Amino acid sequence: MVGQIDSRYIQMRPTKFFSRMVSYAFFEGRPVTTRGQWINPLVLGIHSFAKRFPVTKKIEQPIFIMGTGRSGTTILGVVLSMHRDCGFLNEPKALWYSVFPFEDIIGSYTRGDAFYELDARHADADSIKDIRKTFGFYLSAVMSKRLVDKYPELIFRIEFLREIFPDFKGLFIYRNGWDTCISSANWSDVKGQTKNDELHDWWGVDNRKWNILIDQVVSKDDELSTNIGVIREMSNPVDKSVVEWIVSMKRGFAMAEKYPKNILPVRYESLVAQPENTLNEICSFCNLTKDAVMIKYGLNTLQAVPSKEPVEIHEVLKPVFQKWMAKLNYR
Repeated sequence: MVGQIDSRYIQMRPTKFFSRMVSYAFFEGRPVTTRGQWINPLVLGIHSFAKRFPVTKKIEQPIFIMGTGRSGTTILGVVLSMHRDCGFLNEPKALWYSVFPFEDIIGSYTRGDAFYELDARHADADSIKDIRKTFGFYLSAVMSKRLVDKYPELIFRIEFLREIFPDFKGLFIYRNGWDTCISSANWSDVKGQTKNDELHDWWGVDNRKWNILIDQVVSKDDELSTNIGVIREMSNPVDKSVVEWIVSMKRGFAMAEKYPKNILPVRYESLVAQPENTLNEICSFCNLTKDAVMIKYGLNTLQAVPSKEPVEIHEVLKPVFQKWMAKLNYR
């Protein structure tokens, strides 16, 4: 599906077809793991133009979907994009890179130094003005009132987000660890590829994301850091995904506890089992008006999938993984 659009999406709210195609074609950019990267210079050119353009729309209570990939972040974003007031960007990392080039941990747009974690120090007055103007230009282009930006790694950048958008709303979506980790490992098997002697997969260009995660996040974790040498050398894709899931769960729930007015934990299994109740809770938290079309689309789209069977993982990861699985009431 191009831009996550299917026939039901178009039938239920035809005007959203325009919004999603503009978002997909001219604002999101193409990472190294996808085709169509030839369009990136055009996308970055639009972002550059937006920063020089007068302020067109004030960004109020932007909604950011975060957590880990393969946890339902995309489908939640697509459902929210059906809301009459929302414009949805699916991982617009080109847009973020155009203002903060040091945030590209994948290596899609730069091979320079990058930071997994960002805080208020990384957002100066000029960059804050530029990112607000760029998102405002986007909302004007798609004729929407509210921004929805799905970017899982933002869970490690909450202080940074608060500096830019103090009134932001964050949806921290989490899912059964086995389902998340096995799914992300399978993603690399299907979509990973070698280009110009570089491996491009879930972990970016030649393990760039993995190495930054180890150096900047795992190295400071009170439990995982004791085995950082062993973890750094892991090559099993499920083991690596388990590491990402653990640190993301820790950070997500810590930030939700610290900033309850900004961040709402959303359990994926509840979203697909009780979509109407969960979507109403999300709308209430985000101060979105009730939208019957969005709810109906969610009821028709959000469906549970069979759980994945556990597999063997590295011994040093088992205690922490099992502790968090139990803490979140997963078997």
